[in-house]
Amino acid sequence: MIDIKMIRENPEAVKENIKKKFQDQKLVLVDEVAELDKKFRDAKTKGDALRGDRNKMSKEIGSFMKQGLKEEAEKAKAAVKQIDDDLIALEKNEEEMTAEIKKRMMVIPNIIDKSVPIGRDDSENKEIKKYGDPVVPDYEIPYHTDILEALDGLDLDSARKTSGNGFYYLMGDVARLHSSIISYARDFMINRGFTYFIPPFMIHSDVVNGVMSFDEMQNMMYKIEGEDLYLIGTSEHSMIGRFMGRTVKEDALPYCLTSYSPCFRKEVGAHGIEERGLYRVHQFEKQEMVVVCKPEDSMKWYENLWQNSVDFFRSLDIPVRTLECCSGDLADLKVKSCDVEAWSPRQKKYFEVGSCSNLGDAQARRLAIRIKGENGNYFAHTLNNTVVAPPRMLIAFFENNYQADGSVRIPEPLQPYMGGQKLMVPQKEKKNMF
Repeated sequence: MIDIKMIRENPEAVKENIKKKFQDQKLVLVDEVAELDKKFRDAKTKGDALRGDRNKMSKEIGSFMKQGLKEEAEKAKAAVKQIDDDLIALEKNEEEMTAEIKKRMMVIPNIIDKSVPIGRDDSENKEIKKYGDPVVPDYEIPYHTDILEALDGLDLDSARKTSGNGFYYLMGDVARLHSSIISYARDFMINRGFTYFIPPFMIHSDVVNGVMSFDEMQNMMYKIEGEDLYLIGTSEHSMIGRFMGRTVKEDALPYCLTSYSPCFRKEVGAHGIEERGLYRVHQFEKQEMVVVCKPEDSMKWYENLWQNSVDFFRSLDIPVRTLECCSGDLADLKVKSCDVEAWSPRQKKYFEVGSCSNLGDAQARRLAIRIKGENGNYFAHTLNNTVVAPPRMLIAFFENNYQADGSVRIPEPLQPYMGGQKLMVPQKEKKNMF
């Protein structure tokens, strides 16, 4: 949510930003907010004048009573009563206008950074840099579900029976590897000075409305029936919500946090060959990083956060690239964002494994997260980034570590978490437990 002062002082800049995001249908909102805001401020001015008149008349009533001027006192009382009635109606009108202004402000997109490339959708995102050599071996890389099933590590059929499409069972060494990656990501971020958290996995609607747009919420979040609770789509939601309504000390910043959580999402996505298996699922686990900082430091932290993801994947010898998100691909709260994509030797292309976002003060405004400074309070900036999100990351892992004989290498950083195991080998005969 932007500062309403921008609409008061420079509405054309707000409209130009909307055009850059190709959301021309929202242009009318700027004029509507400006008109409502003027009416609101006029009402406030009128209300202040009425309160002044009421105070003056209230004093006169006492004076009339002391002088025995009963008739004048009754007239003044009637006038005060009329002012009270007028103020009640005026205050109700102010509340309604406040709600209407907020309703519109919540969907006006945040002001994007000047460096963001202009484009309609993700097809116009810009590659920033590649890290590592994208290798295509001279032997065939099977589809990831085939690799995992050969390792006796994946059961999709049973998951469809218990839960439906978009769910899975991981088993044996594959399940252990999944947990090892999460544990390694946790320690990787702790070693970079981040404080480790396990947050609540459900949050109230006021937190949801503070961290994301309504459209995102509708497309992503699962609501708990009969309760004001939503399952989180990422731990960023509850981690930012932790600061809701708080005023933090300037000298305590930045807060650098890394959090583990399961994540729950409605949308499975398009149905095609690359959507089959573990690419888009209803639940997964993730290690996240979140920063709350001063406004002047947020771009520095943005660069640090995405670099952490690149370094993490490169420590496992997985080639990646960074991709700058264009204006039309940015969610409404974001100032700037980039994706980290991992190399798929089977597909001979990169695919998204994480996203880094600077949200400026948008979330802080919605959740009233302020910084106490020497010259008064001001809104914090918030950022988030994915460290790693298996099982999607498992696709990149298994494809890049798959060997011609069907075995899979375990990179050195993960070996301690796997009990020293260096190799995963296909099971010659699957164990039949039924």
